[in-house]
Amino acid sequence: MSDADVETPSTAYARVDTLISEERIQARVRELGRELSRDYAGQRPLLIAVLKGGSVFLSDLIRRMDIDLEIDFLSLSSYGNATTSSGKVHLVHDLRADVAGRHVVLVEGVVDTGHLDKVPCRRVPVPVDYVGFPIGDEFVIGYGMDAAESLRQLPYVGVAVPHARPPERDK
Repeated sequence: MSDADVETPSTAYARVDTLISEERIQARVRELGRELSRDYAGQRPLLIAVLKGGSVFLSDLIRRMDIDLEIDFLSLSSYGNATTSSGKVHLVHDLRADVAGRHVVLVEGVVDTGHLDKVPCRRVPVPVDYVGFPIGDEFVIGYGMDAAESLRQLPYVGVAVPHARPPERDK
């Protein structure tokens, strides 16, 4: 799917530019699956996806792992319909699995306040043992990540480019 084939919400974005291609994502997911399988061999890790952005990544990742594992989901909210975090994290859905004494791998689309490592946006240091791709401070969408609940279905990671603002007129 090319950038030109993407229907964007007409009120918000002019286009979506590809940041990380589907091919690069799938190659890195294969590598991460091998690394995790090696590092957690014989340990039956619990992989927890942070919904909704980490769900596509988790689905691809577990199919690339050749060890027994368990999955669970956690839903947090700090963005709402905005493109920047409010800084206040709300627990929307808690885990069902007991994590006590378990090897836990948190699978997240973007680590910003994994799959993508958004270091420039972090407010506190967060240790990340497995990184898909480091990125800058762009607002990214696709591959499970959204713009106000749109464009999650994109098979690549893109940057939503807003419509240009008309120049201000002199009064």
